[in-house]
Parts: sequence; C-alpha cells; structure tokens
Amino acid sequence: MRKGAKRKAASHEQEEKQVKASSSSQENLNNNRKPAPKPKRAKTFKPQPEPEYFEDKRNLEDLWKAAFPVGTEWDQLDSVYQFNWNFSNLEDAFEEGGKLYGKKVYLFGCTEPQLVPYKGENEVICIPVIVAVESPFPPSDKIGINSVQREAEEIVPMKQMKMDWVPYIPLEKRDSQVDRLKSQIFILSCTQRRVALKQMKIDRLKKYEYCLPYFYQPLKEDELEQSTEVQIIFPAEPKPVFCEFDWELDELDEFTDKLIEADELDKDQKDAFKDFVKEKVREAKKANRQAREARRKALEEMSEETKAAFQNMRFYKFYPVHTPDTPDVSNVKAPFINRYYGKAHEIL
Repeated sequence: MRKGAKRKAASHEQEEKQVKASSSSQENLNNNRKPAPKPKRAKTFKPQPEPEYFEDKRNLEDLWKAAFPVGTEWDQLDSVYQFNWNFSNLEDAFEEGGKLYGKKVYLFGCTEPQLVPYKGENEVICIPVIVAVESPFPPSDKIGINSVQREAEEIVPMKQMKMDWVPYIPLEKRDSQVDRLKSQIFILSCTQRRVALKQMKIDRLKKYEYCLPYFYQPLKEDELEQSTEVQIIFPAEPKPVFCEFDWELDELDEFTDKLIEADELDKDQKDAFKDFVKEKVREAKKANRQAREARRKALEEMSEETKAAFQNMRFYKFYPVHTPDTPDVSNVKAPFINRYYGKAHEIL
C-alpha cells in the first residue's frame, strides 16, 4: 500500500471517531436536558355564598299554638295563624324567675276579634289569647256551651267535645319517653279533625263555636246564683223575640206592653209571651236554688287541702308581644276571660 493511502485511511478513521464522539456527546446532552415544564393555568376563584344562619328554636316556641283556641269558628282558624305571633312573654313566664316557673299550670286558648292598627290602617284582627291557670289539679273537666241563639246553656264533659287536658312536651324533651316525664304544663287539646267537619251535622258543628272553658269556684257564690235576670228567646212569628227580663225590677205586664209598642211582639201573642216568661223565671229560680245547695254540699265534703288550692288558684291572661310584622294589640287588652272564669288576676 502506498504511504499516501495509509495516511488517508488514518485520517478517515479519525474523522469517524470525532463524529461518533460528537454524536454521543450530543445524545448525552439531550438525555440530560429535562423538558420545559408546561405553564400552569391561573386558578379562578368562585365567589362563595354568604353562610346562612338559622335561629335555634326556642324550647317553648310552639306552646301558644299547641293550646286549642276554644270557641273559635272553624273557618276563622286559618286567620288566627296568618301572623307570626310572638308569645315570648308566655315563654319567659316559665323560665327561672318567671311567674310560672316550677308551677303546675293548665293552659287554654281563645280568640278576640278586635279593631287594631296594622300597616297604617285599622283592621279587624282575630287575636289569639292564652289563659294560664296556676293550679295543682285541672280547673275543670267540663265545657260550657252557650250563646244568645241557644235557648239553654249546656255544661258537658270535655270528652264529649273531643277535648281534654294533655301534657305539653317542650322541644328539648320530645325525644324522651312521655310517660317518664313529670310534666308541669298541660294544654287543653282538641282531637276533632277539620277534614271531618263536612260530614258533621250543623248543630254539632255550631256547638264548637259556642264552647267556653268551664270553671266553678265553690268558695265564691256564683254571679248567676245572685242574678235575677233571665234570657228570653220567645219563638214568635215572623221573628223571635230576644230580650232580658229581671223578675225583681221589671213588671211583666208593663214589660210586655213596651215590646208591643216597639213592634217587637204581636198583640195577639201577649198572653203566650207572659206565660213563657213566667216559666223561664221559675226555671231560673229553681236553678239558682240547686246551685246554692250544690255549692253548700261541695264545701262540706271538700278537704282543707282542696280549699287551699281553690283559694290560691290564679288566672293569667297572655296577649301576643308586638313585633314589626304583627299588629299592635296593646290598647285592646282586657282582664275578662269568660262568664265562668270571670276576670284574670293579671294581664301580660
């Protein structure tokens, strides 16, 4: 081989080694080089809704609703609850330091339609009222049924009208077994279902509207026992005669003549009317005698403990507290409860 050929071969081998070395170096460089990280996406923050806060339910919050509004017309019941009435004064009375704290109490509801201001106008509102009777035993197990449209008053057992005193369970104790609780609060409840009213006879239906919680105080002579007045509903034609006759103050002939002069009574019915009044007077006098005798006998048989309970029995009348979204009833508060209970000892 020629010398020039050897030099060319050596030069060619050297070039190949350099190329391979360069290629290997570039490959190593590429292997050691990490790929560039992808740009991160900017985080978008959604506006968080304002947290909702719910007031804790008060322990006796539904107490006023639990007490059946006795004597309220069925078609007026919904209007009683159209406002979110506040009876925090009733709730506070059962708290420590309150008038009814630690005492046995019987509650019943009633309603008083009154003209009161609301949103700048005067409206007739059916106001709910709660009567609390502080007593060691139920004040009565009877209901009075009476109205000017009815000829005679009825005193019937509560259960006949599907009513009864039942224990009220505060919210915090409703998970407990009722029979293990020693309840101090009892409410007058009614189990008559409104859905069944359509099948009820009118007379039976109206009885509910004339109901009054009954109470008899044997230590005090009833006003009815002292009364000399009788309610007269004489079934005359073309319309009945409604009036009150006082057998001590009114003279029957003169009383009847005045009704005839006022065109309230037909002259031909004068004698029948007088006989009717005389019979009503006899019935009233007999009822008064029987009531006095019953009271005398009850007192004789009554224990000293029971007498003390009647003497210390107190009635409280609670009206709703005024709030921005309820009518102001502060000017229509009255102590009178009904004809059996008379007046409350205190109004709140």
